[in-house]
Amino acid sequence: MNTANPTTSTTSPTPTSNPIDTQSLNTHSSNTQANHAQSSHTQYTDIIIVGAGPIGLSMCQALKNTGLRVHLLEKQSQEAIAHPQYDGREIAITHRTKGFMKRLEQWRELDKDRIHHLKRAEVYNGQSLFALGFDKPDRVRGRPIETLGYLLANSAIRQAAYNALLPELQHPSYLTAEFGQTIQKISSHADYAEVQLAEDRAIQGKLLLAADSRVSFVRKALGISADMQDFGRTVLVFRCRHTMTNHLTAHEGFYYGKTLAVLPLGEFESSMVITIANNKVTTLKNLSNQALALELSQWLGGRLGEITITSEIFSYPLLGVHANTFYAQRSALIGDAAVGMHPVTAHGYNLGMESVEILSRLIHKAAMRGQDIGKTSLLRQYHRKHSLKTRPMYHGTNALVKLYTDDRPPAKVARHIGLRVSNILTPVKKVITAQLTG
Repeated sequence: MNTANPTTSTTSPTPTSNPIDTQSLNTHSSNTQANHAQSSHTQYTDIIIVGAGPIGLSMCQALKNTGLRVHLLEKQSQEAIAHPQYDGREIAITHRTKGFMKRLEQWRELDKDRIHHLKRAEVYNGQSLFALGFDKPDRVRGRPIETLGYLLANSAIRQAAYNALLPELQHPSYLTAEFGQTIQKISSHADYAEVQLAEDRAIQGKLLLAADSRVSFVRKALGISADMQDFGRTVLVFRCRHTMTNHLTAHEGFYYGKTLAVLPLGEFESSMVITIANNKVTTLKNLSNQALALELSQWLGGRLGEITITSEIFSYPLLGVHANTFYAQRSALIGDAAVGMHPVTAHGYNLGMESVEILSRLIHKAAMRGQDIGKTSLLRQYHRKHSLKTRPMYHGTNALVKLYTDDRPPAKVARHIGLRVSNILTPVKKVITAQLTG
């Protein structure tokens, strides 16, 4: 693999933190801080990444073999990151994302029994029996495929990202990782970005990357504005068993005042994703599991037979975010810090991984050429490449959701016509199918 030209490495002292030992999670942070206090109040690195979710961890993995030093900061404990808990969320993975996960050595870390195949997708309008259907194409980017896409538990994705990076965490060569850290202040300057921590510690780097969620603290601190869409709705997610097969088909039903997505986890198990107005959440959550299962069966017209809820019911507020720019001076946004999507198109994580892929390649190229990895022209190029896809998808999804949750008669008619026309127009279906497969 190519390494960076020596001119890209800072001449400042190399960080002196202790290597991360997974057997001493509770003492690592305090020992590291003590060592820094004895040596210097300021550490120097090439790239600072804030956020150790799957996107932040993926970027760390994508930057190995560049000759660049990376400093990862995370507010949660290492224990929480190392052992993510099941949170009810199932993530749709495109073939492109799968390929990138393979290159990052993450796909091999997945339990094969937890990789669920999605053979077909159908969209319904209310109780209509007509469905706009999407079958898998024979090939994607010239290669034969076995499925339309994949479904993975969010916790499984997080675990795979951590496990792939674990050898570096245990025996650091280019990465310094600190967990349980609270950022006090962020600033960017012509030649460096700086993150200030507690006890008068500071980290300086040529480039700062924000991977800290759709309500990003870093994005706000950098003064980057964002289009934020509060849908006034809540997402309820949980697993079910059912007596009739789902045919490995994802079902997206736009019912009046609510939506229901059924994501196949094998033929007789599915993840249910309900979006409903905030003022109606309590009524739904107060139902017994048996009553809620009966309600689901009625919405689905009995398609899945008898339904049994098998997991805890998780709830999340529904908030869409698209930063108006993906960069600032010496800084860039990746993952949900850049774009947080409505789940109806199931593309949030895929877009996040695309942000890692695009930006890491630009950084690799600049490093190999001995160029400044934090220069504005590089970050502007990242913004242009990533926003070409995210901006139309974000606004198009929001418009689609607005139309399909509008209960007024004209909207109902428009929805029905839209599904019928889309089913007839082969080019439209091909475009949508291409988005599903990646």
